[in-house]
Amino acid sequence: MVPVTASPVRIEAFVDPRLSRWMWLVKWFLAIPHYIVLFFLWIAFVFVTFVAFFAILFTGRYPRSLFDFNVGVLRWNWRVGYYAHTALGTDQYPPFTLADAPAYPARLDVAYPERLSRGLVLVKWWLLAIPQYVVVGIFVGGWGWGEEDSWRGVGLIPFLSLVAVIILAFTARYPVHLFHLLLGLARWAARVAAYAALMTDQYPPFRLDLGGQDSPLTKIPATGPAR
Repeated sequence: MVPVTASPVRIEAFVDPRLSRWMWLVKWFLAIPHYIVLFFLWIAFVFVTFVAFFAILFTGRYPRSLFDFNVGVLRWNWRVGYYAHTALGTDQYPPFTLADAPAYPARLDVAYPERLSRGLVLVKWWLLAIPQYVVVGIFVGGWGWGEEDSWRGVGLIPFLSLVAVIILAFTARYPVHLFHLLLGLARWAARVAAYAALMTDQYPPFRLDLGGQDSPLTKIPATGPAR
């Protein structure tokens, strides 16, 4: 058997045991304050990544304060996504914080690298990551160009999330197999995001790690079971 390499990016989540059958219809609206904050946080994320690029290029290190900020943005984005549009597996409103929230049912962390390659920083975020961008584009959807006009592609994650909550609405149960698949897709996308943001030199594996809990080698302490 080929050993599975532990990823420095860790994502975990679980489905609320008393998930509302219909609240998913309004979560996108309730999350608007978070979307506004995230708009500015992502602007800051890009700026911080730009600064980190030169820090890594000249020193081989990602400044810890900048790294922690960008992890916080990814963490915040994951909590909001899990609540409002990715999986929609919780009715608990996301906290307004960059810090880890151990009691919240969706968690993300990235291991801090003591050293990073000064050469890879020049190519990994664009050239090396191109195959991963293609795959993640299929997962999340996005804009594309046809011969005459632009088009909007529906991603696999939004589609499967919609299927999951429709099943929830009619059966009062969140389909556990879809949940595991959605977490695998989200985990893949998060690993690519961290790699493209220069936070790790470990190339994201072309692998779906299914389930709410991450690999035992990179596990965040669980806060509850998936149904």
